[in-house]
Amino acid sequence: MRSEFPIQESALSCEVPSSEAALDSAAALQLELPFYEEKEEVANVLTHGLGALLSVAALVLMVVFSALNGDAWHITSCAVFGTSLVVLYLASTLYHGARQPAVKRFMRWFDHGAIFLLIAGTYTPFTLVSLRGPLGWWLFGTIWFLAFLGVFFQTSLLQRWEVLRVGLYIAMGWAAVVAYEPLAASLDLGGVVLLVGGGLAYTLGVIFYAWEALPFSHAIWHVFVLMGSGMHFLSVFFYVIPSASMAS
Repeated sequence: MRSEFPIQESALSCEVPSSEAALDSAAALQLELPFYEEKEEVANVLTHGLGALLSVAALVLMVVFSALNGDAWHITSCAVFGTSLVVLYLASTLYHGARQPAVKRFMRWFDHGAIFLLIAGTYTPFTLVSLRGPLGWWLFGTIWFLAFLGVFFQTSLLQRWEVLRVGLYIAMGWAAVVAYEPLAASLDLGGVVLLVGGGLAYTLGVIFYAWEALPFSHAIWHVFVLMGSGMHFLSVFFYVIPSASMAS
């Protein structure tokens, strides 16, 4: 369960009591940070800490299999996708695990920005390998432009208007529908099911992200993120990387 508190100008100069507990509501009041119960914050750290470990494994697997049986396009695009997974899950874990208010506030900004990078990173193998033609390059450029724009505006507009930020996440994620037919032809049915299933997992998870009164709602959101990125990894691993697809 979380609650939002207004920011105070003197936030970074205030004294924060040292404690092993999660950031308390008084500190959250000064830093415009959500307040989670300690047990909820532990769940938040554990869920995405697991995601960080799995992301490292996913990055290694994708790059190794791409190097063995793919080409430079496979290696580069999978490295970008895998790195974006690691960055997202590491940022989230550090944010929820941080105790110092200044660090926690910065990591929250980094965490939200990393979501934009993950969306663009996820598109990269599909646009540069599965599509690659004019449509692929157009989609690749558009999504990465929006991702960097989103990170830039994290400092002001999108941090204040959470609905706008989350709406942009969803819109960017589902922009792939403009290339549905060529993607379906390239990925086969299994790859499409995993790709769409991952998008649905992310989207349905937003319900729990917004359901602040529900205990452990944010950890539940984390689980949906794990499912979404897991399905997208499987789609890339088995239907984009040549070695993995031939082995299947």
